[in-house]
Amino acid sequence: MTPRRVARLALLLIIAAFVFGVSMTIGAAHLPLREVIAALGGAGDETTRAIVLHLRLPRAVLALLVGGALGLAGAVFQALLRNPLAEPWVLGVSGGAAVGAVTAVVLGWSLLAPWSVPLAAFAGALLAILLVLRIATYAASGLDTRVLILAGLVVAAFFNAVIQLLLTFASGETFRSALFWMMGSLAAADWTSVVLLTAYMLPAMAALLLMARPLNLLAVGEETALYLGTRVERVKLASYLIASLLVAATVAVSGIIGFVGLIVPHAIRLMWGSDHQLLFPASVLLGGGFLLAADTAARTVAAPAELPLGVITALVGVPLFVLLLTRRAV
Repeated sequence: MTPRRVARLALLLIIAAFVFGVSMTIGAAHLPLREVIAALGGAGDETTRAIVLHLRLPRAVLALLVGGALGLAGAVFQALLRNPLAEPWVLGVSGGAAVGAVTAVVLGWSLLAPWSVPLAAFAGALLAILLVLRIATYAASGLDTRVLILAGLVVAAFFNAVIQLLLTFASGETFRSALFWMMGSLAAADWTSVVLLTAYMLPAMAALLLMARPLNLLAVGEETALYLGTRVERVKLASYLIASLLVAATVAVSGIIGFVGLIVPHAIRLMWGSDHQLLFPASVLLGGGFLLAADTAARTVAAPAELPLGVITALVGVPLFVLLLTRRAV
């Protein structure tokens, strides 16, 4: 990796670290940075340590992981489909997860076991992945990206109809719970969620970074990539499955958070180009920092109430995205 690329990644890392420090200090109880650092080291009073170690720290770390995972998955989908507007909703993964979670909420499973909603969301996402793959492979030989998009849109539309049907029979309180979950939130963050998402994200990221060069070749064209020795169908299937499961894991722990997988990789591409060897790690860092900043705003702007995280990402992301496009055009 060239010194310029290292400097760019270091800049994103510094920005993410700054946002992390800010998020640890502000909230319902303002904590000076020195007290936060002391609490992280096991010093300070018991109340400060409880706030830092059991509330803010796991939430901040989970925000970094979820944002990074969504940014990475969005970059993979855009590379795989050769479409800068591709995101998890396009391929039905988020819709399947939403069906699983809403089903668990409507049936009252969430009252019986706290982990029923995340597990149901993950199961729904797996169902969506299998359906999209089945339709795509049945309709065309190989994994045709055009057919994959159509299959994803059809599955997403079907799941959206199922969600509306389920919500029709939901009570008022259940309806609000399901709707709030669908708008995304990190309010239930804990160390178990952090460990589970980390356990999947690290190997997924390593595998996708290894496929950065083949995906660069696919961007030129499948015939060219095949001629240069890339196993095109294997790369497409592996990248789709890894990215889809990554989205499924994030939705299971945070609900549906839109726009991160769309704006983050597209912003990196507009600023620094389309080489996936830089795009992938940059999307992880920018996605993590962006979502952490959005979550900090979501829990503090209207305190003590908490705003839906997906709403914040859209309200903040859209103007930034438009600014990037207009500056690029100039």
